[in-house]
Amino acid sequence: MKQTIKDLLQVVVQDQEVTVKGWVKNRRGSKNVAFVSMNDGSCANNIQIVVDFNNIPEETFKNITVGACLCVKGQLKKSEGQGQDREVVAESVEIYGLANDKYPFQPKFHSLEFIRDNAHLRSRTATFSSIFRIRHALAYAVHKYYNDNGFYYVHTPIITASDAEGAGEMFRVTTLDLHKLPKTETGEIDFKEDFFGRATNLTVSGQLEGELMAMGLGKIYTFGPTFRAENSNTTRHLAEFWMIEPEMAFYELEDNMDLAEDFVKYVIRYALDNCKEDLDILEKRLIEEEKNKKQEEKSPMNLIDKLKFVVENNFERITYTEAIDILLNSNYHKKKKFQYEVKWGVDLQSEHERYLVEKHFEKPVILTNYPKDIKSFYMKQNDDGKTVRAMDVLFPGIGEIIGGSQREENYEKLETRMKQMGVPTDELWWYLDTRRFGTAPHSGFGLGFERLVQFVTGMGNIRDVIPFPRFPKGAEF
Repeated sequence: MKQTIKDLLQVVVQDQEVTVKGWVKNRRGSKNVAFVSMNDGSCANNIQIVVDFNNIPEETFKNITVGACLCVKGQLKKSEGQGQDREVVAESVEIYGLANDKYPFQPKFHSLEFIRDNAHLRSRTATFSSIFRIRHALAYAVHKYYNDNGFYYVHTPIITASDAEGAGEMFRVTTLDLHKLPKTETGEIDFKEDFFGRATNLTVSGQLEGELMAMGLGKIYTFGPTFRAENSNTTRHLAEFWMIEPEMAFYELEDNMDLAEDFVKYVIRYALDNCKEDLDILEKRLIEEEKNKKQEEKSPMNLIDKLKFVVENNFERITYTEAIDILLNSNYHKKKKFQYEVKWGVDLQSEHERYLVEKHFEKPVILTNYPKDIKSFYMKQNDDGKTVRAMDVLFPGIGEIIGGSQREENYEKLETRMKQMGVPTDELWWYLDTRRFGTAPHSGFGLGFERLVQFVTGMGNIRDVIPFPRFPKGAEF
């Protein structure tokens, strides 16, 4: 069984025989000896290979270029050189795959834009291998948290006939021949001829189906791909992304807030405890990038400090109305520093959310009881007739990271609200049935996984935290 570089960097050095396989990151040589830096993706750190030309032909070394893939057999020995405490003295080198001088990631600084242009190879870079190891760790922590807290993992449909968000920005799923579309007598596309016998789309959320499962299993969560055909070519949007959506029977708004706070603290703490080397690499890169920014554009804290800021503070809980009052009375508002308008009834922008977190409270914030007119049909209505039992969790640097609510369990109120908002009750009869048969208080929330990975890694562009991003005019690989 081959040893990973992660293993070799942890064992006691006893001049033991080892086999290392990986990709060349750097190489330098003199007349009689050369040094090769290798990485196999198992950890952030490289291992140094010593190539003695008395043992390894110099011709072989000429083919050991940056990007080449090698199998090295030799002895693991203590190193006298700077930067490492051990190295592998090669006894044999087999070149699995050559790489010529067109290999894009030579040993020098590369901009994120350049790396995105070569995204098919970016898992070889130190920055992106760290990002994707952290992504894995966070995904594992999500499943562990919910499993350990008595939740059941549910796979909700990817193909759906309903629009949970009511936004209408969905990808159509069809097997119809686009060159010979069947039409009804009125000239519309006849989806009765389609595979499912009706119009279907890729889902934007598993929430509605998740609610159905929670009303029998108690506590469930989904963690799957979702899709939105929003024509937003920005650093904050993806057409394909992953959502974590817990739904809990018998949870009211306060319970929902408690769970959301405990959950995000757990997964971020898991990353701090288990991804130190990768976080250090990303923090160093961010510190270098900050040097070139204007003072007003700089982040208020370093990456690891920002993560500890979330884990170590109790989240402040205030109502939307209280937040509006704070913003209106702030010096930022009085000096007209906010780009967007502040008044009761508006959907808060990221700049408002960040002011509350970073300037006013200096801790994460949970906002509750939003105006019903800016929230979805399924949220529980408050007795004031103006607000719903919604909640948003706000973080430094990005603003909203979680959105959720107590769900409306009253059949008459839900049906009336759906009709008011133009949501077809006949198509969602099955959703209304849960309010007809044994309704109960229940709550849930959604967390965009890429938004979480973006926060933990400090990356400014959401396309950098998913292996193969999908966006308008972008579906490579």
